[in-house]
Amino acid sequence: MQVKCEEVREQLSTWLDGELAEEGRAQVAAHLASCAACRRELAQLTALNAALAGLAAPVPFGLAERILARVQPRRRYWWQNLALAASLVMGIVLGGVLAQDFYPRSASGTGAEIAALEDFHDFPQGSLGAILVSYQSEEGNGT
Repeated sequence: MQVKCEEVREQLSTWLDGELAEEGRAQVAAHLASCAACRRELAQLTALNAALAGLAAPVPFGLAERILARVQPRRRYWWQNLALAASLVMGIVLGGVLAQDFYPRSASGTGAEIAALEDFHDFPQGSLGAILVSYQSEEGNGT
């Protein structure tokens, strides 16, 4: 049975490591004998394995700790903290001032209600808004 180059190339690393089954080894060896492109692929894999084996130097003990010790967090100056706090306060105040126009006071003048629920009249049946509107209309009727 003739094996395709793609199948052989997928098995070359396994064949090179000696982990391929007997039948597979025979098929790959037969294919390599007749295919120059797959032999070049095998030569490249062999060279890569040799190069990687040469890099297998042990990592010194405590290397990660030494690297982390040298990487220091950036120093933040006092004026940067002050600017951050000031922009946060300004954003909250400005948001509160602008939000007053979005939520008008109720007609009763008590200030307890932020917005009149009559403005929200299209609630789906059974929703929380529909329950609140029905509760408010019952209170208004004196029941």
